[in-house]
Amino acid sequence: MVTLTFPDGATRDYEAGVTAMEVAKGISKGLAKKVLAAKLDGTLVDASLPINDNAKIELVTAQDPEGLELIRHDAAHVLAEAVQELFPSTQVTIGPVIENGFYYDFHRDEPFSEDDFAAIEKKMAFIINRNDKFEREVMDRDAAIELFREMGEEFKAELIEDLPEDETITVYRQGKWFDLCRGPHLPSTGKIGKAFKLMKVAGAYWRGDSNNPQLQRIYGTAWASQEDLDAYLKQIEEAEARDHRRLGKQLELFHFQEEAQGQAFWHPNGWTLYTILRSYMSRRQKEYGYREIKTPQLMDRKFWEASGHWEKYRENMFIAEIAEEDKVLALKPMNCPCHIQVFNQGQKSYRDLPLRYAEFGSCHRYEPSGALHGLMRVRGFTQDDGHIFCTLEQVTDEVKAFTELLKSVYADLGFDDVKVNFSTRPDTRVGSDAYWDNAEDALEAAAKASGLEVVLNEGDGAFYGPKLDFVLRDAIGREWQAGTIQLDPNMPERLDASYVGADDQRHNPVMLHRAVLGSFERFLGILIENYAGKFPLWLSPVQIVVATITSDANEYAEAAATQLRAAGLRVETDLRNEKINYKIRELSADRKIPIIAVVGMKEAEGSKLALRRLGSQGQTILTLDEACQTLSEEAKAPDLARQA
Repeated sequence: MVTLTFPDGATRDYEAGVTAMEVAKGISKGLAKKVLAAKLDGTLVDASLPINDNAKIELVTAQDPEGLELIRHDAAHVLAEAVQELFPSTQVTIGPVIENGFYYDFHRDEPFSEDDFAAIEKKMAFIINRNDKFEREVMDRDAAIELFREMGEEFKAELIEDLPEDETITVYRQGKWFDLCRGPHLPSTGKIGKAFKLMKVAGAYWRGDSNNPQLQRIYGTAWASQEDLDAYLKQIEEAEARDHRRLGKQLELFHFQEEAQGQAFWHPNGWTLYTILRSYMSRRQKEYGYREIKTPQLMDRKFWEASGHWEKYRENMFIAEIAEEDKVLALKPMNCPCHIQVFNQGQKSYRDLPLRYAEFGSCHRYEPSGALHGLMRVRGFTQDDGHIFCTLEQVTDEVKAFTELLKSVYADLGFDDVKVNFSTRPDTRVGSDAYWDNAEDALEAAAKASGLEVVLNEGDGAFYGPKLDFVLRDAIGREWQAGTIQLDPNMPERLDASYVGADDQRHNPVMLHRAVLGSFERFLGILIENYAGKFPLWLSPVQIVVATITSDANEYAEAAATQLRAAGLRVETDLRNEKINYKIRELSADRKIPIIAVVGMKEAEGSKLALRRLGSQGQTILTLDEACQTLSEEAKAPDLARQA
């Protein structure tokens, strides 16, 4: 007999060899129909696996994250079978689950195209309807290699050869087709359901190495229900409409080009948006006692060696060698060692702490060209970086103040839904376990004192300390990791930062690395997509366009624009010889101007403006003086409006 313990603490005894599916049937037929797999002592297993030892059991359905992952895993297997049935000369390689879906890499002489998707999806639906059982089979290592070689599946044979000698070799059969796989799987192909769709085809290299054969990767998505699939596809459609790269070109904000990969060329509108955000952040940081500094772009390698970055981060750093001086410099990938150099100038006392430095620091990191993605993944960026030098006892108050600042900034920028991840020591790190114990305990206590509900993210801390990462949700439900605060007891010691304590002895401070926005470039990309280019008035690069109905009103339009600018507003004029409806349509739909001030001779004679707001069909008539006063107040940044 075996004793199984259920999530509610209840226990039941079963004959040894019982399966999770049999357990489910014993509870109810309805439950058995929903069960996709099980977790035994936390390990995901097939619902058909015999259970021979006492265990904690959880029955997994499509409503569980593990169940959805299995649906996607098995959809990849069905994709591979469908492709090989339709294109018999194709070799299969690997097909993992990824966020929101799956992919499978194929080796085939002729290219796939999205035109092939309809036939592949039809064949996948046929295999799913066939409802073939997934059956696990353990194979002898040499026999498995020989079998796959005989089938012409050289990639699978290579995978097996590279597995550890003691690895159990398993294949899973679905009807006549089978694949090398550790499992687990659904009970049958029918459990996948019909809520799947192939998304795109792309190139890839075998094992990610450009020296290896080139493969073709077909991406797909799969969900537990058609409603979930429809919602995801709608989100994808909405995300494409909001793509910051498309909007960046449309709104004339920035561009990229091959000669400066991963570095943005900011156009006047984009740079205006950039500087508005930077000025806002500068004011907000000063509210919280930060002192702005500026540090060099290039630093001698000795500083990066001392900090630990050279060992942990060298492959991501751009290096400059000065042969005449026999020096090796590095473009800074982050600002922390530079801020310690500022701290180290002059003797510091415990009375000086906490000491808060902030810098809009320009950084450079090497990212592979294939990973670059508009503003979201760049090689050159500016970070709203800050470092707080303090004692361990001051950490809680500093984290509380930072959290208050961050939440206020996010709310001002339109983000109210924020979650927090608490990331602990990684396998590769610097510093003793005692340092890490103290740092993790202090940061966790600070998070609790700040009223933060954190999600534990084990092993994902920085190499120098644990961290709290702040993840915001945008207008269409996507999550973005932006702000962070990291407790570092290591780097100040490694770079000889110290202060004189109340005991007249020298001590190393701890250092809090913090950023509210993170990369300005990335955060601006997030903002563009969150607002779909329709910025609130205070952020909009152009706030008002004065557009004429007739050329007779041109002189008044120019005078009105001058007066609006004098009131502190960002204003352009549209004096083109076009119909006013055409101008309004273009300024609204294409340029997304928040306010269009329409003027004709009637408005000119009365010194008035007819104001049309983006997204509204109506208009408001104000005198020019009223418009200047009203709109200048409305256009204030949130922090300045609070001070009024």
